[in-house]
Amino acid sequence: MRSVAITGTRATGHRSRHDYADLFAAYLGPFADDAHFYIGGAKGIDSLALAWLAENTAAHLTVVVPGTVDQQPAEARQAIARTRARIKDVVELRAAELATPAYHARNRWMVDHASMTIGFPHATEPSTGTWQTLNYTAEQGKPRLIVPV
Repeated sequence: MRSVAITGTRATGHRSRHDYADLFAAYLGPFADDAHFYIGGAKGIDSLALAWLAENTAAHLTVVVPGTVDQQPAEARQAIARTRARIKDVVELRAAELATPAYHARNRWMVDHASMTIGFPHATEPSTGTWQTLNYTAEQGKPRLIVPV
């Protein structure tokens, strides 16, 4: 079974949900038949991808959060609650402080457990957690698929 980390921008309001559904069908769909997805549990791409995968595939889903699910933004908590029956595992890394180092540790955890990463960066955000995750993937010698949104 292929394992895929998903990373992406939290700022998704510049496109419609239909646009994201089309992107996910094109770039997540080909892997979904026999895949285990690791999703960061944040708002934006994480929540949208989680919902799409839960509704449209039979893929194994693991949500990974830097602290606890209760500490996630409302949009992310709601996405996790709505799809809970489809989520195989929720990994709470229980960081002492939710700051940049905790999010980077979460990103590295996902990449370390995946065989590849699919990233959805916002085109105007060159230094973000999404790019940190994609760059870490490359440093680990793993493939990455970059889909700017």
